[in-house]
Formats: sequence, structure tokens, C-alpha cells
Amino acid sequence: MPDTFAESLRAAVKDGRLLESSARHVARLLGSARDPVALASVRELIDTGNWTELNDRFFTTLAFGTGGLRGRTIGKTVTRAEQGAGGPGGRPEFPCVGTNAMNYENVARATRGLAAYLRRHFEKEGRAGRPKLVIANDTRHFSTEFRDLAARTAAEGGVDVLVFDGPRSTPELSFAVRHTLATSGIVLTASHNPPHDNGYKVYWEDGAQIVEPHASGIIAEVNAASDAEATLPDDQRGTVSTLGPEVDEAYLARLQTLVLDPAMFAAQRESLKIVFTPIHGTGGVSTLPAFERLGVPCLVVAEQAEFDGRFPTVKSPNPENAEALAMGTRLAEKEGADAVIATDPDADRLGAAVRGPDGRMQLLTGNQIAALIAHHRVETLWAQGVLTPENIGRAAVVKTFVTTDLLSAIAARRGVRCVDTLTGFKYIGQKMGRYEAALPDVARSVYRSLTEAQTRAERLQHSTYCVFGGEESYGYSGADFARDKDANGSAVMFAEMCAAAKASGQTVAERLDAIFAEYGCFAEQNGAIQMEGAEGATRIQKLLASYADNPPRDLDGDAVRATKDFDREEFHDVEGEKIPREKMLIFELESGGKVAVRGSGTEPKIKYYLFVRRNPPAGGKFGAEELTNVKREIADRLEKLWAWLQADAQRRV
Repeated sequence: MPDTFAESLRAAVKDGRLLESSARHVARLLGSARDPVALASVRELIDTGNWTELNDRFFTTLAFGTGGLRGRTIGKTVTRAEQGAGGPGGRPEFPCVGTNAMNYENVARATRGLAAYLRRHFEKEGRAGRPKLVIANDTRHFSTEFRDLAARTAAEGGVDVLVFDGPRSTPELSFAVRHTLATSGIVLTASHNPPHDNGYKVYWEDGAQIVEPHASGIIAEVNAASDAEATLPDDQRGTVSTLGPEVDEAYLARLQTLVLDPAMFAAQRESLKIVFTPIHGTGGVSTLPAFERLGVPCLVVAEQAEFDGRFPTVKSPNPENAEALAMGTRLAEKEGADAVIATDPDADRLGAAVRGPDGRMQLLTGNQIAALIAHHRVETLWAQGVLTPENIGRAAVVKTFVTTDLLSAIAARRGVRCVDTLTGFKYIGQKMGRYEAALPDVARSVYRSLTEAQTRAERLQHSTYCVFGGEESYGYSGADFARDKDANGSAVMFAEMCAAAKASGQTVAERLDAIFAEYGCFAEQNGAIQMEGAEGATRIQKLLASYADNPPRDLDGDAVRATKDFDREEFHDVEGEKIPREKMLIFELESGGKVAVRGSGTEPKIKYYLFVRRNPPAGGKFGAEELTNVKREIADRLEKLWAWLQADAQRRV
């Protein structure tokens, strides 16, 4: 490293413009990097005195956590070297340089570690042959290049690799891992994040995201990975093959089994109308063919149907935001459609809007979508005699702690067990895996070859059948053939619920109000305080520690009757299973509401989950006017509570 650069780094650290950790990582890169793009980029940022950008890129090494990697693949400042000749969709030619960025170096490092863990896992279990890995990617910038690099690196590391011939959804990756009997899976995606981000998620052989003990084992291998580990003799290296259309077809066939009453769509063909948008992502690969085969009347937002990592028609490809559904709602209002369904780039999250009392489209929250689908499935399966008084004890709804308790009320009405998990669909997938593992050996040995009806019957007789899995962050599942949230499957289930509402003479909004009137009015609000970069990460940890060390006695005048600290206390779920430690606190209020606080696992923010509920009159229901007043009261309460929490957070930081 030239003396001038060393002097610049020392001076920047001395006067507080550059963190010491950033200087170490930059110096190491300048002293050892062979990549001319990396060298030129760092030198340009030093020459221009862009210390903020250097801190954001180098204050830490992008950590391989239990969900994998996620970070910026396009910097806030794009250097001349990164821009190069430019890439498809107006992106830079090369990804963001930095130890804290999603780039070729970090993807290769993660894959070398994963390959090493898979080999050692095979050796430990005495398995013959080589591990098998399935890799998928979404439509984001550099996703295809990262997929190809990961495939090549894993094969060089002694793993056989199967890749799709183009972008595929995260749930199809989960399904493909199970369908091909693979050992592991990777999907290159940052889900619903802005266009400048990308990520790397890892799945285990059950099709679910990695959990312990494999998570820690893989993380240890990634941290220890070096270039030398990837150099194996030719006869020990793996192969790279392309998956054929049979996997798509098998997944599509399973999606169709999520419909509980197939005749419903035929009966409503002339009256039901749904608008669908994949927001430039992978949703169109599976959702549209499923709709076509099921006979779902569907209009597609043509401007958002093409793959495009820029997501040029939206500010952010997040289907929970009204702006991301704006084109869909305009088309719905023009065509008189009943609902809008939207999926994010990797089609694991689903957002929706429905026609409201005023005739205009209104956005549903993730909690409301979960309640509508769960209610339809529980009540339909009960009416069909699939769920009975004899087997109801072996049926469950699984949700996260920060998802609406309306799901608990819906489940309780029929005697279905409701299980709470930590935030993250991997924990719901883990529950599904345990329900499968509890089956008799004979059923378990052929489980993946059984039909959906057959696996359901086995679980209802011998184990636990998960009627519905849901989380407030727009992720849902109605079956365990994919062990992650599945927007393709959710679209099918939501469309059937829309058809059922239509058949009963209700709009979806009216059906939701009918649920509130009967089960209680539940309302939730999510909030977040963004804190980006190195300084932000420190402030997030400080704020979380403040809540743990000095929990509030009341929240805006509502007394805290109990505080649950999931990092410092031990809890068990209703099935007796120990809940892993996590930096999350829940404050239960005297009014019956609650507030949960946790750091985001994928974004630079601290998240707040606000819950307010009002029970209906004893032995009765809310009347229409009474429900309207209660909804208004709850909305006001949530608004005031969130304002108080933000002010309190500023005081604490």
C-alpha cells in the first residue's frame, strides 16, 4: 500500500472521519487485493475524501448469519471502476467493493464455507457420493452472476450443483430442494429490499432455511473459509447441471392442491375478477400458470410483468406498500376488479388490496391477509369434515409472536392449536419439519412422494397438520411441500377466499368486518426507526440494550403489566418446545394490547410491533355502527402510541 494512502487513512482515523475497523479493512484490501476494480474503487474514494462511503463499505465484514448474507450490491456512491462499461438494466458493470457489501468476494467466501460444511456433514454421517446443492436466483442486479459464481465455487468445493435455467422464486427453491432430495439450497435474493441490495439465503435438506445446529456449523466454516479449501483434485470436484421443466411442473401441481374447493372458481368465473402483478419479479413464473389451470379470472399489470432488477415502475418492490400496488389498483378500479394481488421479486411475500365500502381499492395489512386466509381454511376444512372433533387436537395454526392474535382467536373457535414462534418463517418451517419427523417410520420414508391429501391424512392421524402458517410481514403457507413462505401458494389461497366471499354475497372487506364483529376487533401497526451505516448499527444496539436494562413502566399512560425479554429469559411454546434466545422484548399492557421491539435481521433498523384489541360484547357480536366506532378508536390509539414510542426512543438514544 503506497505511503500516501496509509497516511490518508491514519489522518482520517485520527480526526474521526474514518473508523479504525474501516481503516484496517481498507488497508488489508490495498495490501493484498489482486482485483483492479477493487483497488481502483478504494483509491478513488480515498482520493475524493469520501469517508462516509468507506465507513459504510468497510466498517465490518458482511456477516454470514442464520439467514445468510444481505447487503448493498450497488454503493451509495458508484466509483468509475465499478461503473465500467455498465451492465444490463442500467446497473454498474461490477458490484459494490467492500467487506460489508454483496459482491463476488463475499459470495465466493460464503459458498466455500457452505461447501466445506456439506462435505464434512457427509463424512460425519458416512454418506456415499457427494452432497447435492440447488441454486436459484431472482431478478435483481447481479443475481445471475452470483448464481453462476456460487455454482462454480460449490462444484470446485466437491458439491454437485443443480441450477435453474432462469429466475425462480424462493418457495420453488425450497420445493426443489425437497423434490430433488438435495442436501442444501441457495437463493440469490434480497426479497423486497430496494434495487441496490442483494442477498444469499441458505436452505437445508428439509427445504427450510437453516437453523441450529447447522446454522452455527455453516457460519463457522464460512468464517474459516480460504481460497485453498476450494482447490480439490479433479476427481473430487462436483458437477453443475441445469434443472429441467419437470421441477416447475411438479411445483405447479402442488400449488393447485392448495385449493380446498376447486369448483368455487368455476362458479364465480363470470363475476370474480382479480388483478395480479409480480412487480418485475418471479411471481409470474408460477402464479400465473396456476391461475390459468385453476380458472382464476385474472388481469395482469403488463408494465410490471417483465423481469427487471431496476423495478422501474415502483420506488421499492415491497408489496406491503401502497405505492408498489398503485398500478394494480388503478387497473382494478378501471376494470371493476374485486382484488389486487402482488408478489415481491422472489415471490415469497404477498400483498393485496380489495374493494372497500366506498367502492375504491384499499390496502390490506399482512395481519389482515393472514386472518382472512386462516379463517377460510379453518372453516372450510371443518365444513368439509376434514377437521373433526376427533382429530382437531392434531391440527395447528403456526404464527410468529409479532403476528396478530386474531389468528389465535380463529384457531380457538374450532379447537385448533395456535403455536407462536420467533420472528422469521424459518421457525414456522422448522415446526413443519418436526411435525413430519413425528410420523411413523413407514410414512416418513415415503412422505415426499405422497399426495397432499395423503400427507394431510397422515399428519391428522399420527402427528400435527399445519392448517396455516403466517407472519405479519406478508408471508404465508398452507402446505409443507415448500418450507418457506410462498407467495405463489398464498395467491392461490387468497384468490379462493375472494371467490368464497363473492359466493356468499360479500366483498372481502365485508368478510373481514364480519370476522372482526365475531372474534373481536384486532388492529396492529408496525413501525421502524432507520439507522444506517456504522453509526446506525451502534445506535440500534444501544437502544435495544436500553429497553432491556430499563424497561418502561407504561407506554403512553397504559401500564406495562409484564415484560418478556427473549434474550435474557427462557420461554417455551404451547407444545413445550424451548424458544431460542433472541434480542426481542414484548411489553404486555393492562389494556390487553402489547408492543414488541426487536432489531431487524436483514435491514439497518429497529422494528416496533403495536397491538390493540377490543373484544365484542359478552355472548354477542359488534353491531355495524359499533364496529365502525371501535375501529376508529383503535386507529387513533395506535397513532398516538406510535408517536409516543418514537419520542421515547429519541430520549433513550
